[in-house]
This record gives sequence, structure tokens and C-alpha cells, in this order.
Amino acid sequence: MIASPTLSSGTALAAEASAATSASEAAPDATPVLVRHDWSRDEIQALLEAPLMELLWRAQQVHRSANPGYHVQLASLLSVKTGGCEEDCAYCPQSMHHSADVTGQPERDVEPVLVRARAAKEAGADRFCMGWAWREIREGAPFEAMLAMVRGVRELGLEACVTAGMLTDTQAARLAEAGLTAYNHNLDTSPEHYHRIITTRTYQERLETLERVRRAGITLCCGGIIGMGETSNDRAGLLQVLASLDPHPESVPINGLVAVEGTPLEEQPPLDPLDLVRMVATARILMPHSRVRLSAGRTALSREAQILCLQAGADSIFYGDTLLTTGNPDVEADRALLAAAGVRAQWSEPSVGESEQAAGRVVAPG
Repeated sequence: MIASPTLSSGTALAAEASAATSASEAAPDATPVLVRHDWSRDEIQALLEAPLMELLWRAQQVHRSANPGYHVQLASLLSVKTGGCEEDCAYCPQSMHHSADVTGQPERDVEPVLVRARAAKEAGADRFCMGWAWREIREGAPFEAMLAMVRGVRELGLEACVTAGMLTDTQAARLAEAGLTAYNHNLDTSPEHYHRIITTRTYQERLETLERVRRAGITLCCGGIIGMGETSNDRAGLLQVLASLDPHPESVPINGLVAVEGTPLEEQPPLDPLDLVRMVATARILMPHSRVRLSAGRTALSREAQILCLQAGADSIFYGDTLLTTGNPDVEADRALLAAAGVRAQWSEPSVGESEQAAGRVVAPG
């Protein structure tokens, strides 16, 4: 059983490894995985700063036991409403507070969005994500169009995910009725570093949004961004908040900053790809059954670095050439990447909390 984050000796890790399967696809009753919601920040930071080979070994054991086989979900992301956002997120070119604000793009109508969803499905994606550059969901025609898009995407046989800022209980309930699979609302960074990144919305407001989504029975897609001037302790703090959620978010996107000209973070130095690998591996250990998504920042990674992230426990990528307003590897490059890594695509999203209650797994009380 994998329960302690201590990585003080290679001998201890080797002993753990001897109990884990060496096959690429573990049996359903293989090494039980302990699901915790009480990780301390010191424990998490110790994982983040462990020798890389030991961290990867540990993440591999958890990944093979909790998620048998190498199955990677392909998700496509489309910006429905681009630019003019009232929030002042320092990393975002869609903020009206920054000179990089990408305005002048009208909100997409329902049918063109569904055309893009069909194309995404034909290209191999099985989740379609839609983004609105809003502080909060807007009632009236925009929200009715959103509901129609969700219904249309679900009718295509795709999972549907929406990211559109804060929402009310009533809006969450209506999205659930429309068939929404997941709602994305990232925490971005640690509570301590947060005020350096955004001032127009509090950390508590983000947590309250997540609670509303949960109450409606919609799965959570919630992660953060690294490379924004935060410390290792801040990264541990972000992961601690995520891992303390009960149940864990079904999807945890790990983003590397894309430093866009005209944003306050435009001069941030490039992120070390191994820092992204470490975040993915640690997220996998902390949240064994969550889908860890390798998200923004992939264009800065070599093929080898991306494969290392897959080995560390990433089991989803955004698929296609556009990730909201920043670049993403194209479809053919992604197909070649997956073929080189020897991983298989497509699997379905579990219902709320279902992954943590999977048969044969050990679930610890939070």
C-alpha cells in the first residue's frame, strides 16, 4: 500500500515497487491505493523536491495501480466568447485590464460551435470544452445558448465541459439538467501567492464556485498554473488545497505559463520542463484517481518532455491547434506523440466521486 510521501531512501522505494506490477496494464485488484485528503504542505513539498527518479518511480506505482493501462483522454477546447473579460488575471491576454486584450471577436452562435464539436470528435477527441471570457455566467440569451451548446455536444456522444467564471446554484442546476459533464474553474496558484496574480476575485469565491458545481452533481475540473513567479512552497500550497477537496477533482489541469506580450507576466522566464513533470507526478500521487491533464504550455515542451509527463501520470491532453487564445500542438503532432509513447486514447469520465470508490481500492477518510 502506498500511503506515506516519505522518499528518504531508494531502498524503501524499491521495496514498494516489488509489490507493484511490472506489466503495462495492472490487474484491477493490484496494489491498493490509499486516497487521502489530509496531506500537509510539508509532505507535498517533500514530494515536489524529491530526487526526480524517485518521484517518477512513486508516481508510476500510483498511476499503474489506480489507472490500469496507459489510457489518455483527448480533449478539444474552443473559445466561444473571447476577450473583454472584467477580471485582471495577470497571465491572461483576454483581460480588459491588459494591453494584450484580444477583443473584437463576437460570441459564437450555437451551430458553428457544434460544427467544431463534430470536427473534434472526427479527429478523435471524446471531450469538448467550451470557454467564455466572463467573470460570471450571464443570464438571458447568452446562457440559453450555452445550454443549447451543452445539449448539442452531449447528443454527439462527447463529454461536455464549460469554463465561464462564477455561477449561481440555479445556473449550476440548469447546466446539470442540460447534461454538462464537467465545469472548469481553476484555483490558479496558492492562497498566499494568489493576490499577486488576481485582485478582482477572491480565493474564497473560487472555492464557493466549486462547491456550487459539486452540489449540482457536475464533476470538477480544477487545477492551476506554474511559472508565475511562485515558490516551490506555493506549488505545494496549490496542490494541498486541491488534494483536500473531498472528493478530489475528477480532472486536474496542470498548466505551464504561456507568457503573452501585453500581460503583466510577459517577462517571466521560461519554465523548466522538469518543473512541469514534477507537478504532474506529485498531483498523480496526491490524487490517484483524478484525471491529470497536461494543459497550457505544451508548445514549449519537446516530444521527450511531453512523454515524460505522460510517464509521470498525465492521462489527458488538449488535442488540436488552439488552446483558447494560445497555441497548442496540432492534431497530427499529437497522434505521433501518442504513438511514440505507446499509449491508447479515449475513456469515459466517471461520475462525481465514483473513481475514489472504485472496486478494490482503499479509500481513507478525510
